Amino acid sequence: MVPEFGQQALLSIISHLFFIVLTFWALGALNFEKLLKPNRVIQARLLYVLITIAIGSAISNFFLDYLLWSKQIPLLF
Repeated sequence: MVPEFGQQALLSIISHLFFIVLTFWALGALNFEKLLKPNRVIQARLLYVLITIAIGSAISNFFLDYLLWSKQIPLLF
């Protein structure tokens, strides 16, 4: 039972990192400069990173939940 927790933890870490990187890449298509005040570079970068982490984590949680639920479906029968 304990190795399953380790595998789940590793899968969660890899999933979160993958979707955060994917979100960072996808957000590169947007032009945020028009929305931000001038001379606020550090704040803009921090906002960009925080938005990336929030979206990437949400997507990763969705896929991890979906995977867990699909594993639990056979328990219905």
